[in-house]
Amino acid sequence: MEARIASAAAAPAAAGASGPRARDVVLVAVATAVAVAETLVRSDLVWPVPSLIVTLAVLPGLLWRRTHPLVVVAGMTAISSGYEITAWAAGERASALGAVAVMLLVPYALFRWGSGFARMLGGALLGLGVVVSLAASRGDWIGAAAAVVIVGGACLVGVIRRQRVDAHAAARERERGREREELARDLHDTVAHHVSAIAIRAQAAQALPPDVERSTTAFGAIEREAREALAEMRSLVRVLRGDEASAPLQPIAGLDEIEALAAPGPPVVQVRAASAARVAVSQMPQMAQNALFRIAQEAVANARRHASGATRVVVELAVSAAGVELRVTDDGSAAPSGASGGYGITGMTERASMLGGRLHAGQGESGWVVSAVVPSARDERNASS
Repeated sequence: MEARIASAAAAPAAAGASGPRARDVVLVAVATAVAVAETLVRSDLVWPVPSLIVTLAVLPGLLWRRTHPLVVVAGMTAISSGYEITAWAAGERASALGAVAVMLLVPYALFRWGSGFARMLGGALLGLGVVVSLAASRGDWIGAAAAVVIVGGACLVGVIRRQRVDAHAAARERERGREREELARDLHDTVAHHVSAIAIRAQAAQALPPDVERSTTAFGAIEREAREALAEMRSLVRVLRGDEASAPLQPIAGLDEIEALAAPGPPVVQVRAASAARVAVSQMPQMAQNALFRIAQEAVANARRHASGATRVVVELAVSAAGVELRVTDDGSAAPSGASGGYGITGMTERASMLGGRLHAGQGESGWVVSAVVPSARDERNASS
């Protein structure tokens, strides 16, 4: 039990917390104006001025509710509880302004953004505040119970939101890992190809009679193969695969495999590549060719699965200043999964960015469009580093 409590307390704060944001400033300004106006027009307030002061004292905490939720909860609890205790001691029931309802964002932020320790201690402080509110309610148990439910609901919404965001981030990370494993397999196959060529050329050079010209040619070819393998490996140095040594060798996909995506359908899949694009693709590093194929393959699969009513999918290859551009379009009425909530787009983007390229996916004029640019020439800085 103690170990579980210690583990829960050690949980880090959620990533992405920032503040104050411009909308937070606007929210505080609007709530302040509403509180002042409410104080002026309401006649049922027992202590109008103290109620306004308390409200104005806690509202600034909204600015830092994401980055310092525990501090904000502690301050809000101390001020509100002190006010209720003072009213109870004076024989009155503390009256609250409606504008203070915006402070429900504080318990939400505590459980959405706070660390494990902050949530545990902040939850205890919120509970203490609820106890004080119940004691000072002077018999208004319905109102006190409603306040408990509302505050508890805000905490629950924060917990649910955080779990959903964490689950989405974990799913994205799993997709990134899957894509890196595929890239690592491609890297293994590419390097194995070059090393095999090096070994064959070296064996041939040893088998032939001594000849300076043939030896120079053989060593030159070996050097080119070695540089090619080194450059391919360094271009994906971030990709790690522990047991890839036992992976079966497979041909590296390229232009032929992209053209093989053409199919009679439905939907009909067409592959178009101008002669300049064919030449550019054939001269690209093998890893870049394979990346183009993998992106095209995923984009076509997405269109087939998710483009409602699509009759045609077009795969186009063109040459641009940034490299070789791959464009996959369909005439369906709905965007493929991966544009919102799926992870196919994430994987394609990861693959393109690792090679120094970029990818964009979105709704076009007549259907869904996936556009990727992969550099046609290897980055010599990476190859020589």
